[in-house]
This record gives sequence, structure tokens and C-alpha cells, in this order.
Amino acid sequence: MAVKQKLMTTLQDIADQVKACEKCGLCKGRTNSVPGEGNPNADIMFIGEGPGKNEDLHGQPFIGAAGKFLDELLEGIGLKREDVFIANVIKCRPPGNRDPEPDEVQACYPYLEEQVRLIQPKLIVLLGRHAMYRFLPNDLKISEIHGQVLRRKGIATEMQVYLPLYHPAAALYNGSYRQILHEDFAKIPVLLKKID
Repeated sequence: MAVKQKLMTTLQDIADQVKACEKCGLCKGRTNSVPGEGNPNADIMFIGEGPGKNEDLHGQPFIGAAGKFLDELLEGIGLKREDVFIANVIKCRPPGNRDPEPDEVQACYPYLEEQVRLIQPKLIVLLGRHAMYRFLPNDLKISEIHGQVLRRKGIATEMQVYLPLYHPAAALYNGSYRQILHEDFAKIPVLLKKID
């Protein structure tokens, strides 16, 4: 007889399940899982790819160099981390920061899906192509649609608003992305007013 999986009812329940998760091989190499954090009533949810080295060490999303730039971007539009919810497509660091494998993404998706359901954000900001492909068609290119508002059937709502952007880490490797990200972030407050 199959054992029923415990229903996830709060963000803390999800975090506890992520910490104990062994659904894929990434659990074997993790120091800490990184379930996500922030305001449970956030209007905006940021979704990145997966934890890096610093995130794995501390169990928090976006706390390395890319996280510091994310903080700068948020501050530029009058927000702080406490105002938003930040999560990743996968909750454990892939070895050597490699791209997540499809089975790893699939194993983690129920956690992310439940986080979106509980938070019910007005806007989901997809940071980078891996986050974008989880929610939007795979034939799209981030270089062509970054900063464009897309509406699709949602998890928590009938129609969800998505804003795909370059990952903040892209600006660490190519300085020209800094300005692009600042310009794309500047659209967020305007977009929220339109959604309201």
C-alpha cells in the first residue's frame, strides 16, 4: 500500500519538506537546501535557477554576488527583500553550479508550485532562462523577451502575469547587462499598478 505524501499547507511545511527531500541525487551533495524566503503575502515572487555555493552554505537564496546585485535592483525600485518572496526552480545546488537536469527540475517542481499557490503573487519575475522555461514555452529566448510582460494560465490564478528578465549573475560576467536589468526592473512598479 502506497504511503500518501503529507499535504503541504504552509511555507514552513514546504521548507521542512525541502530540507528532508531525497527525490533526486542533488540531496547527496548539499550542505543546506534552499527552499526560498521572504514575505508570504508578497505581490511579487522572484524565481531564479538554483542555489550557488554561498546559498548552499547558508540555506538562503541569492546571497552571493548575484544576490547583492538583486538587492541593489530591488532598492532601485523602492523594495527590500522583506517585501518580496525569492525562490528557485531547484532547491539544492547542482555540482559545480552546472545547469539543472530535467529530472531534478521535475523533482523540485511540486515545492515551487505549492509556494506559488500559497503566496498567490500578482507578478512572477522569472530570473534567467531556466526559470523562464519552467513557466513559459521552451521556444522563447530570454534575449528576445526580457522585460516583456507575458500572461499565461497560472498556478494560483486563472491568468498569471510573468516578467522574464536576465539573471542578475549575467551582469557579473557581462557589465552591459547591469543597465538592461536596471531598466527592466524599473518596469515592475508600473506593472504592479496596472495589475491592481
